Amino acid sequence: MSAFAIVLAIGAVSAAAYLVRKKWIDALLVLIAAGALAGMLGQFSLPVGEAATVGIRDGVAPATIEHTGRVKIEGDGLRTAQWQDLPARPVEWTAPATETLRLDFPRQLSLGRTFTLTVRHTGAGPARLQLLAENDQVIAESSGAGTELTVQWLPPVVEALVLKARLLDKTGKVIAQGPVPFSVNETVPLQVRGRFGAPSFDARILNDLLTNSNAVVDWQVTLGKTVTRSETTREAMPDPRLLVVDAAYFERQPAAVRNALLEHVAGGTPLIILAANAADPALWARTLQLNLRAAPEKTTGGPLAMPAAPFHPVAGAWAPVDDMVWARHWQKGRIVWLGVAEWHRYAISEPRALGMWWQRILDKAGVQRPEDVHWVEPEEMPLAGQRLEVCAQGVRGDAAFPALKQTLAWQRRSDRADASCVAVWPKEAGWLKVEAQGAKPARHAVYVYAKEDWPMWQKAQRRDATALYAARTPVAPAPGSNPVPAWPFAALFTAAMLALWWRERR
Repeated sequence: MSAFAIVLAIGAVSAAAYLVRKKWIDALLVLIAAGALAGMLGQFSLPVGEAATVGIRDGVAPATIEHTGRVKIEGDGLRTAQWQDLPARPVEWTAPATETLRLDFPRQLSLGRTFTLTVRHTGAGPARLQLLAENDQVIAESSGAGTELTVQWLPPVVEALVLKARLLDKTGKVIAQGPVPFSVNETVPLQVRGRFGAPSFDARILNDLLTNSNAVVDWQVTLGKTVTRSETTREAMPDPRLLVVDAAYFERQPAAVRNALLEHVAGGTPLIILAANAADPALWARTLQLNLRAAPEKTTGGPLAMPAAPFHPVAGAWAPVDDMVWARHWQKGRIVWLGVAEWHRYAISEPRALGMWWQRILDKAGVQRPEDVHWVEPEEMPLAGQRLEVCAQGVRGDAAFPALKQTLAWQRRSDRADASCVAVWPKEAGWLKVEAQGAKPARHAVYVYAKEDWPMWQKAQRRDATALYAARTPVAPAPGSNPVPAWPFAALFTAAMLALWWRERR
């Protein structure tokens, strides 16, 4: 039985008791109080007019939204920037069933890193993805029957590029195509300190890879009891960004040296351990809580087949991050156990694949190059004529936009940690340059898309933004109704009970 029915039943019984004693007014007051209490518990609704209907099929934001009622959305909805300008209202919306696609690619890339473009398409059937140069020459291509296709390409020089991507069906018909802009930047030299207790071809090849990538290297290899080969840095390196040791070096050092190394890692510097010459599992268990077991006789998969190191970690604080590679956090830093050997064999036969494999290891270790200013890429496609937020970390003073002839002050945003933003309305498609003025000047460029670029991607982004807006707004009331507030029932219940009390006291 509902609370509404229970309250009415109790009120009826109480009123009947007063009627037996011929107290008609008291019985009426009891019925009024019971009805008011039932009204508070019943959550009634009253009919209202039609809810506000917003026509946004083409992505145009409405001029106003009513303060009551619900918003009925037709089509794909609005962009995130448009929804942020509107008040939160209950939403009635069903996402269209038409096809969409989403693109995923880096907007900033360091020279030597591979550019990767991934396209996710909701359509079915085999498809081909092509990456074209600025002269429309195909530079990368992939095909498949799934909903996700990926192409890769290695940029040769530092420059700002606007490539083109094209998605084709099995008959060669174009499903979608549009620009793919990104900037290739000069690599900031990585500062590396390497210490090795025994010479090996692996350590020498790693030294060559780092040196060829313009890294600043401080390298020492123990050749005998009293002989050490050293490679000094070309510039001062008080605080290296990466530490590399082999297991033999770590095992042979006194406790004070090992503790100093781990303190450096605890401060935030990644440590990579080459485990090919590990020989003392008990020491690793004491110092790093690293429980080792004899490794099985197997090799890594993929194009680079490498044999396993003598010992591998067991399950625990060390988690696998790649094939026969484990890692764990060490306070602010990270330690990586590289449980493979003999990668030097691919330095001549597969130099590119070996370089990409090592870059992946560095990424797993959390190696970061210091930057005075970090630019935050826009979450949505910047469109000509639409508001664009440019955000960055580490900026002060003003932001200058030469093409727009505007200089704006950076403003902190509560929804972006440690970042400041400015808002502009770009007029034309193309690269929009911004200069961060202040103590540490920096330059950046944001690509602005034309309104007709990637219409299926724009639809997908509007649907994502609309779904997010609907999720953070109140639940819409039933169509054609509005909830009745509870306070009038509470006031009526209080008045009836006070009158009944007054009559009983007379």
